Amino acid sequence: MTAVVAVPVRGSRQLAGTGALLRLALRRDRVMIPVWSVALGGLVASGASTLEKVYRTAAERADVAHSMNGNGSLRALYGPVFDDSVGGLTAWRFGGFGYVLAAVMSLLIVVRHTREEEETGRQELLSSAMVGRRAPLTSALLAAFVANALAALIITAGLAGSTGDTAGSAALGLTTGAVGMLFAGMAAIMAQLTESARLAKGLTGAVLGAAFLLKAAGDTATRDASSVLDRLSPLGWAENVRPYAGERWWALLLIVAAVLAQGAAAYVLAGRRDIGMSFVPPRPGPAEGRISTAYGLARRLQRGGVIGWTLGFALAGLLFGGMTDGAADLVGDNAQTKEIIQRMGGQSGLTDAFLATMVGMLGMVAALYAASSVLRLHGEETGQRAEPVLAASVGRVRWAAGHLVIAFGGAALIMVAGGLGLAAGYGREPGPILGAALVQLPAIWALAGLAVLLFGAFPRLAQAALGVVGLCLALGWIGPALNLPRAVLDVSPFGHLPKLPGTEMVWTPVVLLTVVAAVLVGAGLGALRRRDVTG
Repeated sequence: MTAVVAVPVRGSRQLAGTGALLRLALRRDRVMIPVWSVALGGLVASGASTLEKVYRTAAERADVAHSMNGNGSLRALYGPVFDDSVGGLTAWRFGGFGYVLAAVMSLLIVVRHTREEEETGRQELLSSAMVGRRAPLTSALLAAFVANALAALIITAGLAGSTGDTAGSAALGLTTGAVGMLFAGMAAIMAQLTESARLAKGLTGAVLGAAFLLKAAGDTATRDASSVLDRLSPLGWAENVRPYAGERWWALLLIVAAVLAQGAAAYVLAGRRDIGMSFVPPRPGPAEGRISTAYGLARRLQRGGVIGWTLGFALAGLLFGGMTDGAADLVGDNAQTKEIIQRMGGQSGLTDAFLATMVGMLGMVAALYAASSVLRLHGEETGQRAEPVLAASVGRVRWAAGHLVIAFGGAALIMVAGGLGLAAGYGREPGPILGAALVQLPAIWALAGLAVLLFGAFPRLAQAALGVVGLCLALGWIGPALNLPRAVLDVSPFGHLPKLPGTEMVWTPVVLLTVVAAVLVGAGLGALRRRDVTG
């Protein structure tokens, strides 16, 4: 398929067809956008009523705020508490998670309607009609704006009704939407720089991970998010808006200014390249040697992602390991705070419970890697790159197995890196922490197995695997603080694993989850052998 060279035009002609493309994008995302926006908005909006049941009196709320702010390790995980009202605790407990979800939602929407359209050749077909050069980018950003605006509206209306504080509710809702648009702009830039939708998502996700680590380090250093590291992080800017605590609207304006600057940069880049091209083109062919097996091809395609995730986990482990000593300094007579940590990390000493909490968080994030690595198969199929491989002597199962080795083996590798990083940061013998990290693998593999099953049997629903992983991450991150029932927490496979280090090893759930993972993979591969390979 030949590349389309866009003819330079000026003024409104460069936006011709934006409305039609926006309607097409909203129609294609008629399920994705409402589900993401309502789930995100509903999660944050319901936080006030939930926290009011957990901390019933002003004294209890003041006590938990004092305990959290006095501990650098917990500030790194959740951020500081700026106000001990119900609204202030809601912003503390749900704000950071909402910002991350809005960022992920936005980058997926923008990359889907820009680089993915070009990668599959659909944008070339659309551009043969009366479509301006910048119309696809504009429609993608507008689709992201619709999703973020809906989430912001739900948050603002829901919290205003629960707390009675309209200004604080609006601040939290608008900040969530603004952070989403900030990473929509970042994804738009990455979509111009790279020729791969997967790489555009990965680079934007790496920026999000770096922003979280900078904010975590800054929150550890100071109690009021005034660290230089907080000011270098977009999530730190969002934190400094301080909903329900004397709102700092200038911090929100800083995010809006960054959104406009990123949008302008993306527009400039979009006007200087041809459809299907990028500013950082991939290397043509292998740099050395030859690829003679399906596994070799999968390794070559996914090695960059594995290296990036491994380095990221090692760095995150070092950072959180260095914060572990602070867990022992937590106010000891605060039963509520101690209960939160022990619900997340097990009924052991606070230090071991904090380490178990960090290991569990790394495991849940690693499940995102494993599921997305499995779904590379779906991208290869829909991008019509699987058919030439399968047309040769490579069978479907052997082709899929090459990617699954990378997904399942890569998950083990990044958990080893995270465990060693935790041990090195804490200055402890690596054995117990590394063992705790490896115990997370059956749950990771079970979620990856679900992705295999969906890809093999229900390819149109394959992306839902990432939603399931996101649900498990939400349950692990906010469930214990909300004192959710054990039956709800057990929806996640991570809820069944032993809380190591610090508690006894229980092999039954580990073995059962491993068997479940194997069954799901087998069922998925069996379904793949029987169905048609589509483009």
